[in-house]
Amino acid sequence: MKKVLVILLCVFALTVVAGAQKKYKPWMEWSEKDVTKMLNDSPWGQTQTDTNTSEMFFSPTASGGGNSSRSQQGALNQAVNMNYRIRFLSAKPIRQAFAKQVIMKNPQMAEDLKAFAEQTSDKWVVVAVDFDSTDRRLSGPAMQAFAVANPGQLKTNTYLETKDGNRVFVEQYLQPSSDGMGAKFVFPRVVDGKPFVTADSGYVRFYAEVSSAIKLNMRFKVADMMYNDKLEY
Repeated sequence: MKKVLVILLCVFALTVVAGAQKKYKPWMEWSEKDVTKMLNDSPWGQTQTDTNTSEMFFSPTASGGGNSSRSQQGALNQAVNMNYRIRFLSAKPIRQAFAKQVIMKNPQMAEDLKAFAEQTSDKWVVVAVDFDSTDRRLSGPAMQAFAVANPGQLKTNTYLETKDGNRVFVEQYLQPSSDGMGAKFVFPRVVDGKPFVTADSGYVRFYAEVSSAIKLNMRFKVADMMYNDKLEY
């Protein structure tokens, strides 16, 4: 009898742990650290880091030969990282993080940003991609690539994919603007009359070939995308 009781208690404990969801404090109470983590390392915002090692070793930059890029820019002599910040902008916690980021610098805008932070969308899924580098000289090519990308180019190689292999391709693309949120990739939320992502989807993967040099590939675990008891994406 005692053995059965122990087994039942263990099963109950596992059930409680499995059913537990992370609780988030109200977004207006988030600190700068909370905001950064939500945007860059959370169930709705992840960072893809590409490392360029081509400039890792010293090589002379004397005029009259050699790498013309080195002659103009100087040798970096170290590995350089390019960070791509991939975020579900249609998810409330990401919009709330952006709103809080602005409010921390401009408290008078709190009321104006609440609608942006709290709104919901039943038609579109929006993935925003921003980028930064440990060396600003590498940001230029990335900026150019995102600026010249267009829906026609992206239509066949940019999609969301769930664990069962279903894909939905990008429908609209918005180039980076002054809002600081990066480029926006827009996908239908409903496919064949049903939500493309559900609690049973396992994961949702964002894949995009912005250029031959920029390929984005990030997987998000759907079970972790619960926010205030609702699936947000």
